[in-house]
Amino acid sequence: MTTLLDDHHHQHGKAVFFMVIAMMLLPGLDAFAKLLSKDMSAGQIVFYRFLFQASIMLPVVLYRKELMLSLRIRPLIQFMRGVLIALATLFFFSALKYMPMAESISIFFVEPMILTILSSLLLGEVIRYRRIIAIIIGFIGAIIIIRPSFEIFGWSAIWPLCAAVCFALYVVLTRQISGLVGVYPMQFTAGLMAAIVMAIALSAGYQFDIDVLMPSLPGVETLWMVIGLGIFATIGHIFLVNAVRHANASLLAPLQYLEIIGATILGYFIFSDLPDQQTLIGIIIIIGSGMYLMHRERISRQREQNEPQNTSSSQ
Repeated sequence: MTTLLDDHHHQHGKAVFFMVIAMMLLPGLDAFAKLLSKDMSAGQIVFYRFLFQASIMLPVVLYRKELMLSLRIRPLIQFMRGVLIALATLFFFSALKYMPMAESISIFFVEPMILTILSSLLLGEVIRYRRIIAIIIGFIGAIIIIRPSFEIFGWSAIWPLCAAVCFALYVVLTRQISGLVGVYPMQFTAGLMAAIVMAIALSAGYQFDIDVLMPSLPGVETLWMVIGLGIFATIGHIFLVNAVRHANASLLAPLQYLEIIGATILGYFIFSDLPDQQTLIGIIIIIGSGMYLMHRERISRQREQNEPQNTSSSQ
């Protein structure tokens, strides 16, 4: 019994370690995207980001003999996941061109609240009044950040919110196939579909002269940053995937807010950006609301797990 408990704690310890590393690495991806945005369109950066993901994950799914399995199961849903993650990243990278990293990521983190609303509308999940209050408070936190940012940066301040909506829809679709497709093939198909979508979008951007989707070839200096973008994205997501493999999402979800800390640190050292007092208040409100929603989600899952046991014991 002691050995099982020790192993359980060891697995959780590894998961937390992997998650912390992932949350420290992923802001590096955003930093490279922000640096690249000076010389490259957001659409081009998104294309390279997912091309790297698909290229690096391809040998993994080939080795595990999961390539055909990943492409066969629910192809329409897998394609729509690619569209949504590409749109989410495009909106977010477009915001990074003009906004500080910490503010962009903080606004994006209203995503758990949007996901709760969409889960109710699309999956029929019940939202009780406590969660509704937490969602409203979370959106107030986002408005506190967006309002002055909108005056300074214009519509760019809304783009992280659009990214959050697209990502929440992506998560809803992911839930529908999570029991059918493994983590590695799911990562590969998301990257592949997103890269295909962005290649089509870049072609349209070239034809119709759309700045945000204008294709370009990287120079020598930007090529190194593109490689850095791909490395941070891939390594960060490998740590993230391994964290999820060793522990439940309910344990790891609160740790995702470490990404805001990582973004603040990198934003200061690379771009000399620091959140002002109003932004910090908004960040604290969003984190508090998100943590409370995760707490309620954990309680709901525990009740669902206990109900069958109570039913069987009563029989």
